[in-house]
Amino acid sequence: MTQRAKIDTGGDETEAVEPPVVHRPAGLTSAEVAERVARGEVNDVPVRSSRSTTDIVRANVFTRFNAIIGVLWVIMFFVAPIQDSLFGFVIIANTGIGIIQELRAKKTLDGLAVIGEAKPTVRRDGVAAELSTSEIVLGDLIELGPGDKVVVDGVVAEADSLEIDESLLTGEADPVVKQPGAPVMSGSFVVAGGGAFTATKVGREAYAAQLAEEASRFTLVHSELRSGISTILKYVTWMMVPTALGLIISQLVVKDNDLKDSIARTVGGIVPMIPEGLVLLTSVAFAIGVIRLGRKQCLVQELPAIEGLARVDVVCLDKTGTLTEGGMDVTELRPLNGSDEAYVRKVLGALGESDPRPNASLQAIIDAYPDSVDWRCTESLPFSSARKYSGAAFSEGNGEDSTWLLGAPDVLLRAGDPTLADIDHLNEQGLRVLLLARTAQELDSPEVATDARPAALVVLEQRLRPDAADTLAYFADQNVATKIISGDNAVSVGAVAGKLDMPGAANTVDARTLPADREEMAKVLDANGVFGRVSPQQKRDMVAALQSHGHTVAMTGDGVNDVLALKDADIGVSMGSGSEATRAVAQIVLLNNSFATLPLVVAEGRRVIGNITRVATLFLTKTVYSVLLAVLVVCSQVEYPFLPRHLTLLSTLTIGVPAFFLALAPNKERAKPNFVRRVMRYAIPGGVIAAAATFTTYLLARHHYSGEGALEAETSAATLTLFLVSMWVLAIIARPYTWWRLTLVATMAGAFLLVLVVPWLQDFFALKLVGTTMPWAAVAIAAIGAALLEVAYRWVSRRFPA
Repeated sequence: MTQRAKIDTGGDETEAVEPPVVHRPAGLTSAEVAERVARGEVNDVPVRSSRSTTDIVRANVFTRFNAIIGVLWVIMFFVAPIQDSLFGFVIIANTGIGIIQELRAKKTLDGLAVIGEAKPTVRRDGVAAELSTSEIVLGDLIELGPGDKVVVDGVVAEADSLEIDESLLTGEADPVVKQPGAPVMSGSFVVAGGGAFTATKVGREAYAAQLAEEASRFTLVHSELRSGISTILKYVTWMMVPTALGLIISQLVVKDNDLKDSIARTVGGIVPMIPEGLVLLTSVAFAIGVIRLGRKQCLVQELPAIEGLARVDVVCLDKTGTLTEGGMDVTELRPLNGSDEAYVRKVLGALGESDPRPNASLQAIIDAYPDSVDWRCTESLPFSSARKYSGAAFSEGNGEDSTWLLGAPDVLLRAGDPTLADIDHLNEQGLRVLLLARTAQELDSPEVATDARPAALVVLEQRLRPDAADTLAYFADQNVATKIISGDNAVSVGAVAGKLDMPGAANTVDARTLPADREEMAKVLDANGVFGRVSPQQKRDMVAALQSHGHTVAMTGDGVNDVLALKDADIGVSMGSGSEATRAVAQIVLLNNSFATLPLVVAEGRRVIGNITRVATLFLTKTVYSVLLAVLVVCSQVEYPFLPRHLTLLSTLTIGVPAFFLALAPNKERAKPNFVRRVMRYAIPGGVIAAAATFTTYLLARHHYSGEGALEAETSAATLTLFLVSMWVLAIIARPYTWWRLTLVATMAGAFLLVLVVPWLQDFFALKLVGTTMPWAAVAIAAIGAALLEVAYRWVSRRFPA
């Protein structure tokens, strides 16, 4: 507060104002910082954007299925030729690809995280400078302003109407006013005012660091894709263990065959049961998605967020900073009630000078009206999105004192005031209007806005983002509902939405009229798309109401008033230029501040989910037919028809190579729920038909061939049937066809034909068709199997729609 003094002016005693004497703490000295660093009193908690290299290698190498395949591979080295061990080399290649892609993704993430990292302002040796959070030491003096996140625990040293939101820690939505000496906890953020605090706990002792250790960043977003694959793998393991045991007993005990050949055929029956490439391709698809988005300056802070945004069916947009650019321009000043325009300009200049951290509206006023040097601020009330206005008290230099408010006209004016009609007309043009009003109340009075006398209207023009209209059109085309949720005047928000050709812009809803009941609120939200005068708590309630109606909700924003809604939304998206608090809670940060990047994220998520669903069907069809063939062999007490080399060849041509290309292909299909059901509804009939056709061919071949070399001929005929049926599964999964998909299928078929006609490849893979009767019979059975596949897939699509 400014100090007042009585000054003798030769007769009349007038009150003059002296500048306040401010004793600003200088913070730590360089020597004190060095001493604390030496003692290890530094904020050394690493802010990791991704898994460590060790974790990536461990996750790709030490898997349950790699262990099983590794043991089988070692066995095959001792009992069979090298071509029966090819499956082991494929696993090594797959694991290597997975590690390389995840390391590339880690490099991209880490590089982007440095760009988007919060840099608090720290005062040392009397000089304030931005530092990395890891450079903070115990006892540092850290400055705070609106939107700043408290990065370590501490005690308030300076406070200028400082209000801190601790809802992310305590669940209490109301901001807490902090005075010097009050504690602050890391993880909270400033919603109004400013100040500074002294760090009392750093590193792993800080509250936020303890929370971070309990919940890893990457586990916060639910991934239906990964949990679905885990469920599938669990069931596969349960099926595989008893089936493999039965196969081992059947081949080694019941049939008195050559021991090495029996072991090789047993391994040949076990290996294809394992969908080992499915996990790999999921990791690779996610990793490549991160790399692609990283090139677009999009930081994915939680990997499954790519998938989550693809499932979103409602996107809630904050107008300021999302649809409009951060900057504004003053286009008109309208004095009211006979106010002098020159005097009003002085008031606005002084108001601009009174706030050390102005928002976009106040910055436009500062740019338009320079400060009057003879005015001094004696008290200030920072802007709060909850109350919708700011204020300041001044000593005008001529002995007069005055108190002013600047904010939303419909909050500061009484209902029915004739000025509101003019304001509505301006709002209808998409202009933003602030009211300057003089009040006789003290700023700290709860009645400060009561009976405030209007002095002028400040008309601001917002700059629309050039890409906003196209982005809204994209979401409309993709059947994703958009809801504009803004704290600004409802008419003004509707006008901006109208300029962007958003449907429903004419029916803007004033959020102050929304029902408090969640169910009723959800109905209003479903029926409308544009909402103004929304409070921060209402944003949170609106997200919850939409979720209660089964919607998957994404929320975008850049201001502190968006933090609660961002945290509660299924996916939070923050602008890179947004406050530290919004960047901290968001799963996706658009570092280039471009709203147009959002469709790219949605498209990337859809590509990942749609393609993994496709290739999962291929892998699990193989698992189903492998288990069924093993069961049929055990029940029939016959030799297992295949050696590992046969199934390695089939897996490579009908699953491995095609799946890699299909997993990385463009895919705009909207993500759908029930991943496991959608995959298994095709994999089960496909696997059953493939197993039945193959075993039928095998049994016919056993009756057709006899003598030396009969088993090899039987195996070749069965392999031909299984390949043709598997190729038809691939042909169905590859639809709708494009030139490259047709080329892919044709190339795989050509590669198998090459094996059948080139002598040394025949010998290498032990595949040689004998005679003409049985090979053509195998083709005929495969054709019947393909026809059954078409019927089954169409029946499933109608009976169990996705």
